[in-house]
Amino acid sequence: MFGFRFLKPKQFKRELIINAESLETRVAVLENGKLEEFQVEHPSEERIVGGIYKGRIKNLEDGLQAAFVDIGLKKNAFLHYWDMIPEDAARLEQVEDSAPRSTQRNKKRVSGEEIAKMFPVDSEIIVQVTKGPISTKGPRVTANLSIPGRYLVMLPGSDLKGVSRKIEDDKERDRLKKVLARLPTPPGVGLIVRTAGQGAKQRSFVRDIRGLLAGWDDIQRGMREKPAPCCLYNELDLVERVVRDWLTEEVDRIVVDEAKTFERVKDLAARISRRVRSRIQQYEGAVPVFEHFNIERQLENAFARKVMLKSGGYIIFEETEALISVDVNTGRHKGASTQEEVILEVNTEAADEVARQLRLRNVGGLIVIDFIDMKQKKNRNAVYKTIKDALHRDKAKTNVLQISHLGLLEMTRQRVDEGVLSSMYVDCPYCKGRGSVKSPLSMSVEIQRQIGALMRRQKEQGRTGKLQVIVHPMVLERLRTEDEAVLVDLEHRFAGYLSFKADPMRHVEDFEIRNPDTGEICFAAPKAS
Repeated sequence: MFGFRFLKPKQFKRELIINAESLETRVAVLENGKLEEFQVEHPSEERIVGGIYKGRIKNLEDGLQAAFVDIGLKKNAFLHYWDMIPEDAARLEQVEDSAPRSTQRNKKRVSGEEIAKMFPVDSEIIVQVTKGPISTKGPRVTANLSIPGRYLVMLPGSDLKGVSRKIEDDKERDRLKKVLARLPTPPGVGLIVRTAGQGAKQRSFVRDIRGLLAGWDDIQRGMREKPAPCCLYNELDLVERVVRDWLTEEVDRIVVDEAKTFERVKDLAARISRRVRSRIQQYEGAVPVFEHFNIERQLENAFARKVMLKSGGYIIFEETEALISVDVNTGRHKGASTQEEVILEVNTEAADEVARQLRLRNVGGLIVIDFIDMKQKKNRNAVYKTIKDALHRDKAKTNVLQISHLGLLEMTRQRVDEGVLSSMYVDCPYCKGRGSVKSPLSMSVEIQRQIGALMRRQKEQGRTGKLQVIVHPMVLERLRTEDEAVLVDLEHRFAGYLSFKADPMRHVEDFEIRNPDTGEICFAAPKAS
């Protein structure tokens, strides 16, 4: 075990920092001290993405071309008709194969009649969750199963064997294809070499496939013996996924702050490489590990609505359920000699930062980036290339269109889970997620309107109006100082009498008007929502 006082962060280029606590596990990837990747998981919450379930079809919707499947969760899972029949073509999105790329997009369409014959209501089906429940929507599932290992992805029900497209070296691709051909694979099980398999020895693949096949045997046993709906396979927890997916030769150090997790990471890493095991160190400092590495401050800045750029420019993130808009602004940028150069510098920096932000926030769907208008096409192409290059490291699938003449770039990013913001934050109970409340001026106008209506009614009934207004202190300050003359005029006009009372526990948009003699509530503002 290493005492952390001997560790010097500046010596390391790429680091994995693991903060493990009883209610939350967080993992950050730092590159030269800058936060580049972040994931959080709560052990008390079940992770279903990647899980394989034995489900029961509850209904078929021809209009939606989809089935709804009971997999034992609160909401039925959504299953497209064309995802109900496993097809090798559906597996080709991340691998190179002899099939033309166009066939990957043209999934075979099946009719409702065909589906009803093959999968009648109340029949059983084996599915895998590809997208977790988001907001009011249930999970999305597919019958195309895939089980990831360290170096391989196993595809039950397929004969496909391929290599990740991200491995570009032709000689290495040929070597890996030969390794695949020699692996002991049973019929009906396909394999894809992951990027982590680049440079790995054959014995590593053999060890990996043994573990995958043993897991597949357990799943098949569950298919035969367990009643639907039930879970047959759960994806690994965050710590195990990090070791499996992120622990590569490029990682200089892994720092873990909790003793049991530290020992667990060492054991998991030892199965991969003894050399990697030596890079794992335990943090024993007095301050929390994320504070020591300045991660907490970077997280606060990263998840802010307004994100500042080093150049002095900034970007504004606005998130909705289906669309994310990003606005780029020059702010206080100084340096370039011409306006076009200033705009190019800010847009280029913003393009790189937006790609980073999408990874950190783990958001997806339709994304529209409003870059500052660029007159020259070569500059628009340069910014487009910057964001394309920056998105290469993103594990989620992205599709990016060219920047328009108006400076708008449209793109999509695969959405699998709720974003990090949704898992760490809730809507403000005060403003209910609006991010703003009514101003004292607006509240004063509204209060005067209701006072006038009540006094007019009392005057018509021949009564002298006495009213007490109970408001938030901030609103009362406005009424007492700037609007006193208007209120005095109301009293004279309707021959009434007004008194005011501050209630610091009251919402700024909430107020009541009462009869001070009887305590009767004459008007109560609707609760802020």
